[in-house]
Amino acid sequence: MPTRERVNAFVAAVVSGDHVAAIADFYHEDATMQENGLEPRRGRDVLLAHEAKALSRLQKMHTHPPKAVVLDGDSVVINWVFDAVALDGSARRLEELAFQTWRGDRILTERFFYDTATAWQSVPAPV
Repeated sequence: MPTRERVNAFVAAVVSGDHVAAIADFYHEDATMQENGLEPRRGRDVLLAHEAKALSRLQKMHTHPPKAVVLDGDSVVINWVFDAVALDGSARRLEELAFQTWRGDRILTERFFYDTATAWQSVPAPV
């Protein structure tokens, strides 16, 4: 079961923008990550490669401080808002809920939920 301090450290790592390091530092070797009902990606190395590739297509991924973080035993739910800034400077926003199951002080499973009708709408680029 994660401590509040450990979850807060994970949140701080993601908000800092270093998403790849957050996966390396906070996910189990055999972790899974699942987008909105798709098949999960499996294994930390796969998660790291996927995140690095996604970020390489962007100028920046701006992560807002979460709207809410709920911790209940091994379960954590985070309400994230991300602004993806494309190489041309345009920005799109995603708001999602991340449902996580932790084993000890690392994330074992994570599943994302978001409204596909409103996901990645254009927004002004963050400063």
